[in-house]
Amino acid sequence: MKKLKIELVVAVFIFIFCISSGAAFANQSSVSLEAPNSVERGTEITIKVHVTHSANNYFHYTKWVSIKVNGEEIARWDYGKHKYKRPKAKNFTREIKYIVTDDVIIEAEASCNIHGSKKKAIKKVFIK
Repeated sequence: MKKLKIELVVAVFIFIFCISSGAAFANQSSVSLEAPNSVERGTEITIKVHVTHSANNYFHYTKWVSIKVNGEEIARWDYGKHKYKRPKAKNFTREIKYIVTDDVIIEAEASCNIHGSKKKAIKKVFIK
C-alpha cells in the first residue's frame, strides 16, 4: 500500500511538472510580420512582429525576438525565466519604427528556450 502511494505521488508530480512546463503542448516560437508593401523614400514605417508560442512560463518560454533589415539586426528583445522577464502572454506583438531610404528586406525570428525557432518571417518593402 505504501509503494502504491509513493507511485501515485510521483505520477502526480510528473504530470504537474509536464503541464506547468508546457511540455505537453510544446512548440517552437513562430512569428509573422506586418509592414507596408511600398512607401515613398524617407518614410518612417512601423514594423510589427506578432509572436506565437504555446507556453511562456518559468520552464518554457520565448527566449528572444529579433528584427533584421537587409541582414543587420535593428531590434532584439531578450527574455528570461523569471516572471518579470518573460513575455506576458502566449501571443504578443513587438514593434519598432524604421525610416526607409531604399528597398529593404525585413526578417523577423523568435526562439523558444527549449525548441528553437519555427522559421523566419520575411517581408519586402519597396520604394515607390
